[in-house]
Amino acid sequence: MSEVNCAQKAEAAVDLELVGRVQSGDKQAFGILVERYQNRILHVLTPFLKNRADAEDVAQDTFVRAYRALANFKGDSAFYTWLYRIAINTAKNYLAAKKVRPPSSDIDMADVGESAFDIKLRDEDSPEELVHRDQVESAVYKAMAELPDEQRTALMLREIDGMSYEDIAITTECPIGTVRSRIFRARDAIERVINPMLNDQN
Repeated sequence: MSEVNCAQKAEAAVDLELVGRVQSGDKQAFGILVERYQNRILHVLTPFLKNRADAEDVAQDTFVRAYRALANFKGDSAFYTWLYRIAINTAKNYLAAKKVRPPSSDIDMADVGESAFDIKLRDEDSPEELVHRDQVESAVYKAMAELPDEQRTALMLREIDGMSYEDIAITTECPIGTVRSRIFRARDAIERVINPMLNDQN
């Protein structure tokens, strides 16, 4: 068994123990679950909603809904998978209620958090290189914000959460082939945006 699978199993075991404590009336255990997953939920919701403040509101509502529904959680899926579905459904309802999505320019790059797309700083980076790095990073997140929802979600789960294709298929309730296709198209769209910028620097 790989180290990743062992870590996932250990995480799932801790989650189930915490869920059981919550179902037995231990409210502090739910606070621990919130601490474990609030950043991951925010990382998924921020590009989805294209606005940090909206993402924080929806994340809070997600955990409220999750707490109210936790009595019905049977452990048939991983806790995060269950929580993720609540988050996405809550976000979709939020967008439907607003009837218009926030502009992609509202994304605060400093708030999105570290992801596989981040251009890592080097000590020897010049001011010009730092500016270029920031431009590329902004272009990446702008391109992500413009992806279709299903492509952006699949890409975020793969690149930020590090989920396997199989787990993404379970989480998003679609065939694994569809997951691979969505991630391929999402990566291709982002590469078409940033490759010219990277080539200009070389």
